[in-house]
Amino acid sequence: MATETLPLFPLHTVLLPGAALQLRVFERRYLDLVRDCGRNGSGFGICLILDGNEVGTPATPAAFGTEAVIEDFDIGDDGLLSLRLRGRRRFHVLRTRVRDNGLVVGEIEWRDADTDDEVRPEHGLLATVLEKLIEQIDQQAPGLAPAQLDNAAWIGWRLAELLPISATQRLSLLQEDDPHARLDRLLALI
Repeated sequence: MATETLPLFPLHTVLLPGAALQLRVFERRYLDLVRDCGRNGSGFGICLILDGNEVGTPATPAAFGTEAVIEDFDIGDDGLLSLRLRGRRRFHVLRTRVRDNGLVVGEIEWRDADTDDEVRPEHGLLATVLEKLIEQIDQQAPGLAPAQLDNAAWIGWRLAELLPISATQRLSLLQEDDPHARLDRLLALI
């Protein structure tokens, strides 16, 4: 499997495929990263912080993450860059290095894309739970992406995004390659 180099942005959150994330950027290393991504039309990796903080000394990222693409940006009233990101592809970090400016860069392998498998009967309850969650959310903030309530992978990612579970539990789901096994884990959590 071929490897690539990807700049990483360790956070105290897990970005999932298809999920949105708001991010405020103010450190020079990350402003440079955003500039480079804008020039190249590329994304960067978001990984859960295993040790350290979001600001200052480079943190230790988890070995799995999600590519973030910039959908929109703005400068806030406080003068900070505000990004709206969307999770795209999952990756596995094989090794990392830290550049002179403190930016963590990973040598990564992309994980296979999810299959478009239909939901199995034993996971039907999860589709119903997600449908009810979406109805409640849509009343408060209309415009959630069109539902794909027959797609096992889509249901798994949206539930992992919306359920009140820990970042560690989300990371565990992100590491799972099989959409049906992911749904089994979510069923156990519920």
